[in-house]
Amino acid sequence: MTTPINQPIATAAQETLDRLNTPSVLSGEGGLGSLGQADFLRLLTAQLANQDPLSPTDNDAMLAQLAQFSQLEAATDSSATIREISDKLDALTVAQEAAVSAAQSAAEAAQQAADAVQGSLAPQIP
Repeated sequence: MTTPINQPIATAAQETLDRLNTPSVLSGEGGLGSLGQADFLRLLTAQLANQDPLSPTDNDAMLAQLAQFSQLEAATDSSATIREISDKLDALTVAQEAAVSAAQSAAEAAQQAADAVQGSLAPQIP
């Protein structure tokens, strides 16, 4: 990055620091929400490769991380399953409402037809 001549170095440095220190915003579909099992394994192997050889990570801590990831994955899977069930129930409710509306329309049409037939069979009084 080059600094413009008319801009003091302190201001340019401050702008760079401000840009770097601006918190990023994670959306639900991207960012941490999109990390999966492969990403976790990549992070785990990087953690193992970069640990201090004189003070390696405790086995209990590793097992705790694996258990937490398993629990998170199970919760995510059950959340997706519940969302699918909810969507199916919503579709079923819409279908039932459409069936009720069709049945009411058919009943009204049948009643109108019955009234028309009954009206045409009624004796004509002059």
